[in-house]
Amino acid sequence: MTPEPARTSDSARPLDASRALDVDALIDDRRTRIVVCCGSGGVGKTTTAAAIGLRAAERGRKVVVLTIDPARRLAQSMGIDRLDNVPRRVKEVEGDGELHAMMLDMKRTFDEIVEAHADKERAAAILGNPFYQSLSAGFAGTQEYMAMEKLGQLRSRDEWDLIVVDTPPSRSALDFLDAPKRLGSFLDGKLIRLLMAPAKVGGRAGMKFLNVGMSMMTGALGKLLGGPLLRDVQTFVAAMDTMFGGFRTRADATYRLLQAPGTAFLVVASPERDALREAAYFVERLAADDMPLAGLVLNRVHGSGAAQLSAERALSAAENLEESGIVDQEGGKVGGRNSSDNPATSSPAPPETSELPEPTADPSADTLPDADASAEAGPSAEADPSAEAALSADADPSVERLTAGLLRLHAERMQLLAREQRTRDRFTALHPEVAVAEVAALPGDVHDLAGLRAIGDRLAG
Repeated sequence: MTPEPARTSDSARPLDASRALDVDALIDDRRTRIVVCCGSGGVGKTTTAAAIGLRAAERGRKVVVLTIDPARRLAQSMGIDRLDNVPRRVKEVEGDGELHAMMLDMKRTFDEIVEAHADKERAAAILGNPFYQSLSAGFAGTQEYMAMEKLGQLRSRDEWDLIVVDTPPSRSALDFLDAPKRLGSFLDGKLIRLLMAPAKVGGRAGMKFLNVGMSMMTGALGKLLGGPLLRDVQTFVAAMDTMFGGFRTRADATYRLLQAPGTAFLVVASPERDALREAAYFVERLAADDMPLAGLVLNRVHGSGAAQLSAERALSAAENLEESGIVDQEGGKVGGRNSSDNPATSSPAPPETSELPEPTADPSADTLPDADASAEAGPSAEADPSAEAALSADADPSVERLTAGLLRLHAERMQLLAREQRTRDRFTALHPEVAVAEVAALPGDVHDLAGLRAIGDRLAG
């Protein structure tokens, strides 16, 4: 019977070359000035951004990586003691390029904006205002807005020919685009305009307006927010009056910068259903907002060095081993597969013939100095202990038990590969226009430049 040919598992089928993302071509193109890595949380955006920055620097670009991740592991992987709001150069970068890295300090960036666009006295009043301190430290959308502010600052300085941005971690990948608009809507909102009205209306008429029109409103807001908080808000609004337009103008300018041809968005995802669903939604949103999408980075893709052995065949082989009774037998039990007491598996005795040489105790006896003496000893000679050990190992149940376990582990890995491929194929079927770069999973965490280089190599294929 002709044995069944080995089938290649579907999960081992590589991505179509026509859909592969050429990361090196992207970062080598001098017209590419900004790369934005975006996606949902926990998919490896920060590591991807750092790996792209390092690879670009070692290919001759002058790069700054703006990260939002507060974890110290990224700073340590780049050999930097700490990351803060100031770009710091990364040492031991190979090649002619440079790599700088920084971590967004949301409050410090907000403070810098105030200091740059207000006179000294007004800036001091704003920075010391309790409502401003709360707003700059944790107001919804402030982190995303400040990331765009810092991006605009870095681009205007023109010190680097490539800026790689790691977008803030969030439940929704769309927050990076939506939050600045939400903050702008807050600054443009009816409440802010209402609170700004007394500052814009001066003299006796202003006082009359305040007494007649504002007393009821401020009284109600005072009860709702508390008198001290309301006064802090009014003081903040009065001090920030001349700056609100600047916030909106810069946000609009940075938004247009993200739409420019020199910007490239990379959507980062893992080969899981929820992450790729989020990635698909973000791809559609980028297209709707005319944002230039370079492609999808599919992180932590699993592989196998024995992909020709399918999950079905591995499970079948494991079941055959277990059903044969070898795995569950105790040592020395009659009926084992290699036992001489098992008539079904014992080998027939060789025919007696004078033409066959007498058996030797050791198969390698002809290599010994006294070969003739060993041959004459015949079957009465004492067997070599090493040969007996080899025969005993063949019948050791632990070997079959281990083999069956490994086969089941391999089957689980192949099933995982198949799931990942199906998930990827669903995404590519929905978005055939999106180029994809698959990054094979590393056996451990990235903790140094060598690990980032390994990620970069996988990114480039």
